[in-house]
Amino acid sequence: MSGIVGLVSLDGAPIDVRLLGRMTDAIAFRGPDHQSTWADGTVGFGHTLLSTTTEPSPDRQPTSLDGRVWITADARIDGRLGLVRRLESRGRTDLRTATDAQLILHAYHVWQDACVEHLLGGFAFAIWDGPGRRLFCARDHFGVKPFYYRRLPGLLVLGNTLECVRRHPETSDRLNELAIADFLLFGIKQDEPATSFDDIQRLPPAHTLIYEAGDVRTRSYWTVPTEGRVRYRRGQDYVDRFNELFDDAVADRVRAGAVGVWASGGLDSTSILATADRVLAERGMPYRLVADTVVYDSLIPHEERRYARIAAEPLHAEISFFAADDFAPLQGWDQPELLPPEPIDEPFLLMRRRQFEQAASHGRVQLHGEGGDEIFRTSYLVDLLFRMRPFELGADLVRTLLGHRCRPGVGLRAALTRWAGREPPMSEYPAWLDRDLARRLDLEARWAHVESLGVRGTHAVRPEAQGYLAWAPWAEWFEAFDPGATGILVESRLPLLDVRLVEYLLAIPPLPWCVDKHLLRVAMQDRLPDPVRLRPKTPLAEDPMDVHLSRGGSALLERFDPTPELAHYVDRSAMPRLTGGPGSHDPWLHLRPFYLNHWLRHRRA
Repeated sequence: MSGIVGLVSLDGAPIDVRLLGRMTDAIAFRGPDHQSTWADGTVGFGHTLLSTTTEPSPDRQPTSLDGRVWITADARIDGRLGLVRRLESRGRTDLRTATDAQLILHAYHVWQDACVEHLLGGFAFAIWDGPGRRLFCARDHFGVKPFYYRRLPGLLVLGNTLECVRRHPETSDRLNELAIADFLLFGIKQDEPATSFDDIQRLPPAHTLIYEAGDVRTRSYWTVPTEGRVRYRRGQDYVDRFNELFDDAVADRVRAGAVGVWASGGLDSTSILATADRVLAERGMPYRLVADTVVYDSLIPHEERRYARIAAEPLHAEISFFAADDFAPLQGWDQPELLPPEPIDEPFLLMRRRQFEQAASHGRVQLHGEGGDEIFRTSYLVDLLFRMRPFELGADLVRTLLGHRCRPGVGLRAALTRWAGREPPMSEYPAWLDRDLARRLDLEARWAHVESLGVRGTHAVRPEAQGYLAWAPWAEWFEAFDPGATGILVESRLPLLDVRLVEYLLAIPPLPWCVDKHLLRVAMQDRLPDPVRLRPKTPLAEDPMDVHLSRGGSALLERFDPTPELAHYVDRSAMPRLTGGPGSHDPWLHLRPFYLNHWLRHRRA
């Protein structure tokens, strides 16, 4: 993930070129392969390159096609061939060897702001349109690439690294107290544009930012689909189309000679591993494929080591095991390199860092299986009765039971409970939140509102799947493990969140294809060994956090020393003792004051 930064004058004054250089130097760690700046009076861009492809054309930026429209981008453009054909039909030439940033520029020249409707992949970019005296920026559909900005009097500061944007001398340290309260309550911010800092915002996923004629505005260009309908006569057609899209999603993300996959012994990640091996082998070029597998050998009963071996054995893949047994909650949090740019709801930060270091040791690209559970999430039959045409649902159910031998969940008990108004009680509001803060921000009402909403989508047939795919935590997760936050040069890519795949899977019949990921299991018939392909979903037998706490907890919890600033948010005396085991307080909620306290103590060090 390359580094980008930009300064745009809003009042006509020249930008500070030396400041632009210092800010670009601050993100040099993100891009060891090339560093450059460009400035033209009232605007300037910086870029540091992290090369993740084997393609011969170096993606050196900032760059321009005509000397008038310039771009700085952290971008991987997928579906390149289709985009090239559409651009060629509009008269653009010399595209076959164009870099990703150059393709974005070609698209902007042809379609202007609508260029984002033709782009696929992971991207965060800023374009300065000299003739139009306007700035156009965009972030990809799921927010895989970060994008932050701050509007100062007379100046717009932007970049994909939060700490870089904060380096502007006029940026304050004032915290966004509602964002901090959201972190304590929910572990994530409820307002997508918010960061933990009052004067810095993030561009939400699938949004553009435009500066023109003194006005800065943002707009959404895509949402997770709420409707769509794909119906084939033959069942095999669903499988063939899925394989085509899945192969493309993986192939677009492995334009490198060395690729890693976070591969458990589960279905999603091993499907990605097998498909990556397939598409890399078909290219006929040397490659290195490594399966990074987290295992527990003693802390928790665990079979991932065995199943990962079964999956990788027939492939041209190495296995790199990572034993997680000895990493305790909050371990290593006193190490400066573990301090995140914003508070993070992750007790095992040291373990995550060691995982990323291991991945970076054999390549800069790492594929992840996130999104599989969400994209195949299936509604109960009782709910489908109210969402599908009766005849169509009946025909699909017969095919599911007789032709595919799948057993969808009925959901009668859940429906009766819901209709009777006996929903499970909401989580308990934390008594340790500062009362003045809670009263000023009306946090109890905010808690009740968010808890009552749950994760609900608006898709006509599969609102659960669509709701989880549109859920806010995706972007925050990507930002937390971006090189800009970790300092580790490994880029995470997620084939199952490919837009083409998401739109297809939300449009096909949920029965039988989404029942227990039936479509993926059928599609992997000639790629994965049956013990892995047919393995039921097997979550960890116990929560590692709970196990560690029940065995004595973390020493850091016992010597918790609150900073004066924490008292603005938390009443330390009201915090419960965490012991783990049955009947214990929810550690994921009640540990957040520990995370916040550590962040507050060290963020100015």
